[in-house]
Amino acid sequence: MESKNTIKAIGMMSGTSLDGLDIAAVEFSEHNNKWSYNLHEAVTIPYNNEWKKRLETAHLLSGIELTALNTEYGIYLGEQAAAFIEKTKFATDIIASHGHTVFHQPENGFTLQTGSGAHLAARTKCTTICDFRTGDVALGGQGAPLVPIGDRLLFSEFDYCLNLGGFANISFEKNNTRLAFDNCPVNIVLNPLAEKFDKSYDKNGELGRQGKVNAPLLEKLNALSYYQKQPPKSLGREWIESEFLPILNEFDIDTTDKMRTVYEHIAIQITKDLSGKGKMLVTGGGAFNSFLIERMQALTSTKIVLPDAELIDFKEAIVFAFMGVLRLKEQNNCLSSVTGARKDSCGGVIFLP
Repeated sequence: MESKNTIKAIGMMSGTSLDGLDIAAVEFSEHNNKWSYNLHEAVTIPYNNEWKKRLETAHLLSGIELTALNTEYGIYLGEQAAAFIEKTKFATDIIASHGHTVFHQPENGFTLQTGSGAHLAARTKCTTICDFRTGDVALGGQGAPLVPIGDRLLFSEFDYCLNLGGFANISFEKNNTRLAFDNCPVNIVLNPLAEKFDKSYDKNGELGRQGKVNAPLLEKLNALSYYQKQPPKSLGREWIESEFLPILNEFDIDTTDKMRTVYEHIAIQITKDLSGKGKMLVTGGGAFNSFLIERMQALTSTKIVLPDAELIDFKEAIVFAFMGVLRLKEQNNCLSSVTGARKDSCGGVIFLP
């Protein structure tokens, strides 16, 4: 008979870089207050051009159009989850869906992840948990990053956990307190630059490697006020558009030089937050970028650890599945030390099928 301390969960994650929808089937076990996980199966479903465009431009929609998108995207998520369950025969207890971020303005008291949980639950006939960020924002927090609860409870053997996605975010313990924040942009800036060469991303950093660092551009990027701010802090698309891109567009230089400079900027911003000791787990799409990893390792003596490809690709989906499990058990899954909220909280809205 299965122990009641074992819960099966499906995690669904759509990142800012719009690579696709990550779905992970995970079994979590708790023994003596220690959690472990077993990843059964995981898949990335690339967005077709229509979905990519709709999600990319969602922030420009009217209220009624955005409400329609929320429903249609919820149905889409439900269809993908139902097909995944059918194919894998994974008898899940819950589905935990991050949704796709349209607005993230915690300073104004709101954040919006689209993808209707009610429609997802109805389509899959599974208890569905979504909207993990809003509760923390209501408590005065950033609503991000959320993955550190997983870093603390599932990946405690590492001194640092770094995710390289649309943005880089890092998480670590300091004086028995979990700290985490967004370091800087990564693929949300690199991918559009690669598109100028008709590539969706810069594989292994090959394009950036060809360029030269532009010192004035690097200096300006490093001087952005966000980097002087103390955590808790987080980044969103709005910041890229208002702060980062105007500086990048000011410089009329080769695109490869822009890319090379952005790589150096990323490596500097990430490694300045490391002590030079211990080891750092690196996951997310950027972990496959050998040039970026090289530049980071050149600037720090903290050992960079690249796990297997499945964990690189699906760590965030695994952790959102775990956040759903904690929500179901009514345990805290948002850490105020990370987000700046008034207190730790148990985030997520539950939809019954």
